[in-house]
Amino acid sequence: MAVVKGAVPAETLGVTDKKLVVKNCDMSDDMQKYATDCASEAVDKYTIEKDVAAYIKQAFDKKYNPTWHCVVGRNFGSYVTHETKHFVYFYLGPMAFLLFKSG
Repeated sequence: MAVVKGAVPAETLGVTDKKLVVKNCDMSDDMQKYATDCASEAVDKYTIEKDVAAYIKQAFDKKYNPTWHCVVGRNFGSYVTHETKHFVYFYLGPMAFLLFKSG
C-alpha cells in the first residue's frame, strides 16, 4: 500500500487488507483499472466515506466527462440505471464501491 505524505491511513476506514473483488462490471478494462486505482488513492487520503466517493466521482467527471455517481460504504442497497459501458461495483477490502454514469 502506497503512503501519501499527510494522508490518513486506510486503517481508519477499516481498509487494511486492500483485497479487490469486482462484483459486477460493464466498462472497459482501462476504465475499471482507473476506478480501482482511484478508490485505492481515495481511501489512503480520506477517512469519511462521502469524501472518498467525492474524490472518485470528481476524478471520473474530469477524465470521462460528467455525470458520474459514486456510492461508498459497508452496507447499502441500490438499484440504478446507467449508461452502457459505464458501470462498476467492487469491493476493496470491506468497503463497497458503486460507480456509474447517468445523465
